[in-house]
Amino acid sequence: MSVTKGVITAAGRGTRFLPTTKAYPKELIPIMDKPNIQYLIEEMVGAGLTEIAIVHRPNETKIKEYFSPDHELKKYLQKNDKLNYLNSLEKIWQKADLKFIPQGEKLPYGNASPAIAAKEFVNNQPFVYMFGDDFVLEEKPGNYLKLLIEIFEKHQPAVVLGCQQVPWKEIHRYGSIEYAENQKVPNQATAILEKLPKDEAPSNIAQFGRFVLSPKVFPVLKEQELAKGELWLADANNTLAKNDIAIAEPIQEGKWLTTGDPLRWLKTNIEVGLNSPDFQTGLKSYLAEIDLS
Repeated sequence: MSVTKGVITAAGRGTRFLPTTKAYPKELIPIMDKPNIQYLIEEMVGAGLTEIAIVHRPNETKIKEYFSPDHELKKYLQKNDKLNYLNSLEKIWQKADLKFIPQGEKLPYGNASPAIAAKEFVNNQPFVYMFGDDFVLEEKPGNYLKLLIEIFEKHQPAVVLGCQQVPWKEIHRYGSIEYAENQKVPNQATAILEKLPKDEAPSNIAQFGRFVLSPKVFPVLKEQELAKGELWLADANNTLAKNDIAIAEPIQEGKWLTTGDPLRWLKTNIEVGLNSPDFQTGLKSYLAEIDLS
């Protein structure tokens, strides 16, 4: 089974970014000069995906408006010789078919519910699944995701998970990977254990929001019990790891950053700025001038 479809979760409330997110989804909050979610789509396009679904809150229209062509704006930019400002969006429109799927109000809260909302779009095919507030900083967008897809297509497991080593003091924030002692495939995981203290976590390799999922995830989600009223993908991945083949492939060339709260969002902006040819010189100069005493 080859992978051509991707799903991005954008159905949360973004409460940690209130009051900003009262007006628009947190996925549209910019990282430097582009909304967070645009980087995710560029990552999918860079990995070769051609069909991308964004699962959003019911009655939410801002994300679709952002990714829809604006002919009046385009005419204005052409007139003022500024059309290059839309280049990054034009590339997306040329290379990918975007779909916008509301998450049904009857679905529970949790980062696995968007997968259920996108089941018809997935159409019994394997698919990439991304959390809307996880960011991968790499030299060429999509390189790591392309590797995950290649591993899936080679071994045909139930799931390939993105993961990264984190400091032991932070592992309680994430799902910790337990690797098999006798592996049938490289980096086979036997468990993904969510938010354990460091003295109980099997490793300091943390799962993050990049997954290549087979359709096997859907019957698991259908039977899965809610955790404090929420439906979590980590629990489904843990079931798949125990009953099937799961591969947890650590990121080597690149870096996972999370933008789920204001402080980590700010850190991501700084990291992206320091790696941007357009901003790095000015930002480095500014940071060097700051008096931190």
